[in-house]
This record gives sequence, structure tokens and C-alpha cells, in this order.
Amino acid sequence: MLGETTVPPSLDPQNGVFSKDSIYSPEKNLSIRIYLPEKASFDGEKLPFLIYFHGGGFIVETAFSPTYHTLLTSTVTAVNCRSFRFRSRTKTHGMSETPLDELEPRDEAMRKMIEGGWRTVSPNSVNGADDPLINVVGSGDSDLFGLAVFCAFIVYIESGKMYIIESKGGAIACMLLALLFLGTWPAIMTLTERRGRLPQHTYLDYTITNLLAAVIIAFTLGQIGPSRPNFITQLSQDNWQSVMFAMAGGIVLSLGNLATQYAWAFVGLSVTEVVTSSITVVIGTTLNYFLDDRINRAEILFPGAACFLIAVCFGSAVHKSNAADNKSKLQNFNSLETTSSFQIETNHANSGLGKEKAKEGTAAFLIELEKQRAIKVFGKSTIIGLAITFFAGICFSMFSPAFNLATNDQWHTLKHGVPKLTVYTAFFYFSISAFVIALILNIRFLYWPVLGLPRSSFKGYLNDWNGRGWSFLAGFLCGFGNGLQFMGGQAAGYAAADAVQALPLVSTFWGILLFGEYRRSSRRTYVLLISMLFMFIVAVAVLMASSGRRK
Repeated sequence: MLGETTVPPSLDPQNGVFSKDSIYSPEKNLSIRIYLPEKASFDGEKLPFLIYFHGGGFIVETAFSPTYHTLLTSTVTAVNCRSFRFRSRTKTHGMSETPLDELEPRDEAMRKMIEGGWRTVSPNSVNGADDPLINVVGSGDSDLFGLAVFCAFIVYIESGKMYIIESKGGAIACMLLALLFLGTWPAIMTLTERRGRLPQHTYLDYTITNLLAAVIIAFTLGQIGPSRPNFITQLSQDNWQSVMFAMAGGIVLSLGNLATQYAWAFVGLSVTEVVTSSITVVIGTTLNYFLDDRINRAEILFPGAACFLIAVCFGSAVHKSNAADNKSKLQNFNSLETTSSFQIETNHANSGLGKEKAKEGTAAFLIELEKQRAIKVFGKSTIIGLAITFFAGICFSMFSPAFNLATNDQWHTLKHGVPKLTVYTAFFYFSISAFVIALILNIRFLYWPVLGLPRSSFKGYLNDWNGRGWSFLAGFLCGFGNGLQFMGGQAAGYAAADAVQALPLVSTFWGILLFGEYRRSSRRTYVLLISMLFMFIVAVAVLMASSGRRK
């Protein structure tokens, strides 16, 4: 056999190039030679990357012969690039080489070579997804030239990019927008219920646009920018373990949102949001802190959580004081018929002709509201509302840690070399599961309603256009709000992103502006309300100040 002479690698500069061998298949003594130009810096600079596959079909020399060694060192010197040379077709036995074809079937050999080549050049497996390869060039001889072309094609296909929030400022901006969106959509849902629309109809509309928001985010932000892998690439990867975590998070969030839709009627918008947020902070933020390997500053994070709890105490006091005020107002009314001549004005949007408008905060307003709204609450135990609220809070406390596990794989469930789910891919699966569970439960509630609601049907839902636009808007706000929360959490830590649980700030504002909550209440109620809002502002500031940066 000709060309059996080999050139050993050298750690000293030879022709201006360092070279070193590394065995990648010990059982068959197959190795790879790495070339690095002498003038390359070692400060993280990225160089073009040449991968050469030595075939050996009609080339009788070895991969590490003087001819090929000189070829690669000359190329590396000329273009200042890194290079890998594969010896992937022959197996050495002393001074002779036996074709790999004689050791195993040809198809199996090619399969292993393709897998080995792809593991080498994959943008998702070399240097990690956060440090992708640039300027990859493939070359080879004989039938291994085809392998080089194949791997280059895969690099092109899988080199899709996405946009990722990396700065602390960008993360905080995402969290502030999420706070606005997530605090507004509950007010819109409450508005439709107060106008008499069945909550089943509202939630079905809401869940459609909530999913649509996730799809829009995935196919826009998930496909642009300098980071890899992108959304479409990850759909075909073996990442089902992380997908399950994301879908579990979507299920518990959907259950929590569905529960709060009924709790708003019993407990009120502001108090419902306060209680659910407090449970989320106490449980969810603590879990996220440890899942994130303590990247948030504990000396700031946990005092922020304490501020939430203080605000919760004020919120409970506000609810108790306001309930006492309403009870006092209603003592002068003996029946619902007393105010039959009144009509509610909701945000000055509903005006009737020939009827006197009930003033917000009066007993007439409260009674007429009960007559108009879809969920009747007079005479029902407040324990029902509180039980629903606490159930929702527990659900909310679990969805963010589940999403955290989906995107960061702290429990190491993914196979080696499989990249972690990006925020956009995880949010897509998250929203899919939320949509499915919401669809199943609300279609059931159409025919078997709860809490004394009237029975409906799918046809009745399709024909109900009263408030559909508002319901669609609520779904978009919630979807984009959750997406922004997750984007901020991926950059600054999910514990800090839980600052959006201060959304009662926004919900209370809308409750006062839209629904007249706390109008004509006592001075004690106003003092407690201001104290609650002040503590929520402090909580938001402190939790955001605790944000770190994920490594």
C-alpha cells in the first residue's frame, strides 16, 4: 500500500501552525487532527472554521500523510482559520490500514460518519447554542466530499437566528410592559362579565387570541436576531422533556386564569389580584430563586417579597373595610326592585334615555350591577370566592417555575448535546397546552355550567358577539404580557420577573376608573387603599432591583 508514511502532530509552531490529534472513536482508533494558526489570539476571538473529511476511496495515502498535513497547514496559515481533519474511513492496524467497509456494513459506516460530522459542525452542539460557529467551510475528498456538502447544507438550514433580551435594562423594560398588560386584561374580562356576557363565551374568545399572540412572537422574535437556535429549528429537536415542563406550566396558568374569572365577581378585581399575587410571590418567587441558582440578590429579593406580603395585609384590610361600607349602603334597600328605575353607567360608556343613572358607589349602583351582571353573587358565601382565589394563586405560583425548568433544564433531563428550549419555543408549547385545557373546560361549562350560570351551547357562543372584541383584546394583552415576562425572566432571572405579580397596581387603577370601586367609601378605606398601593410600588421597585444577569 502506498502512502503509509504519517506526520505526527506538533505542539510547537511548524509552518506557523499548531497541530494536535484527538481520538473520537477509541474502539476503531479513529482520530481527528486539529490545526490552529500561530498568530491566533486566545482571548475568545472567533476564526473561520474549515472541516476536512478524508475519504480514502481512490486516495491511497492516510489522512495524516505529509501531503495532506502540508495541505492543511498551508491553508490554515494562508487564511488564518481553525481546521479539523477527520480520519473517518480507515482503521489502523500497525503499519497497514483496513478499509472500514470490511469491518462493518457500508451504510452503517456512512451513517456514523454523517452523525460524527454533524456533531462537529452543528451550530447547536459546538461551543453551546449561546456561542455558535461562524464562517464554517466544509471540504473533503472521495465520497467524504459528499459528507462535507451534507454537513454544510445542514449548517445553513440550522443556522437560523432569533432575538434574545440580554441586557438588564431590556429585561426591566419587558417586565414593566408585562406589568401593564397583565394588569389590564383582567379589567377587560371583568367589564364583559359586568355587562352580562357569560364567562364561558368570554374565555373561549380570550384563549384564541392568547394562543395567537404566542404564535406571532414565535414566528417574529423567534426567527430574527443574532442568537441560535431559532424557533423552527427547535420544533424538530429531541427536547420533549423540556416541552413537557412548558406544557405543564401552560395548564396550571390556564386553570388559574379560568378560576380568577369567577373569583373577580365574588371577591372583587383588586382583592383577587392581591391575594393571587401574594401566593405567587411567596411560593413561585422562592422556587425560581433556587432554580435560577441564586442569580438574584437575596438581600434585595426577599425584602421585596416581604413588601408584597405587607401589601397583601393592607389589601385584605381594604376588602374588609370596603365590604363594611357596602353593607352600610345596602341597609336602606329591602329588595332589588327598589332601584328598578336606575341604570348603571360603566365608565360613562353606557347611557340610557329616559332613565336616571345610578351614581357609582351608591347602593342603587351595587344593586343594579347585581341585576345586570352574568355571575350573581348576592346571598352567596364569601368562602366560595376565597376558595377559588386561593386555588388560582396556587396555580399561578407553579407556572413560572415550570417555564423556568423548560428553558434552563436545571434538572438535566435533556440528552447531551440537545440545546435548551428558547423562550419562544417554550412559550409556544406553553400556550398550546393552555389553549387545549381552556377549550375543553369551557366547552364543558357551556353545557354544564357552574355557580348557577345559565346553560349555553357552542352555537350560542358563536352567535354571541356582545363584547367579543373586548375578549379578543384581553387575550392579546395576556399573551404578549406573558411573553414579555418570560423574555425578561430569561435575561434577569425569573424571580425578579415575578415583580409583574404587582399587577394589582394596574388592576386597582382600572377598578377605580372603570368600575367605581371604593367610590363613596369611608376615610379608613381610602387610607388603607393608599397604603396598599404604596407597598405594591415599593415591592415592584425592590424585586426589579434584585435582578441579576443569567450567565
